[in-house]
Amino acid sequence: MRSNILLRSSHIYLENELVQTIFGKIEYAYVKYLKDQKRLLLTPVSSQWFVKIYDPTQFLLKSRNLKGDRTVAIREILIDNDLDATDRELTFEIVAKTKLIKINL
Repeated sequence: MRSNILLRSSHIYLENELVQTIFGKIEYAYVKYLKDQKRLLLTPVSSQWFVKIYDPTQFLLKSRNLKGDRTVAIREILIDNDLDATDRELTFEIVAKTKLIKINL
């Protein structure tokens, strides 16, 4: 699977193929920003292990278009951590076994 993750207008843009692989029909994600790694972690709310380890915040996966692309609004995370909010393509890693997306900010 080759997909892109973009930062646009303080939103993480996830392409439909990635959304289907990781989230399926789930419309909410757990999100945790790891300051020391400058990395944002995203996983479906069905991932109970993630809650026990990270104490994450729940975010809505907003529908963006008819293709099924979704976005996560991360404005507060960008501001609270003084991160670059410039629109750009982001590098990331997927851990398929645990349905985890690690996004480098």
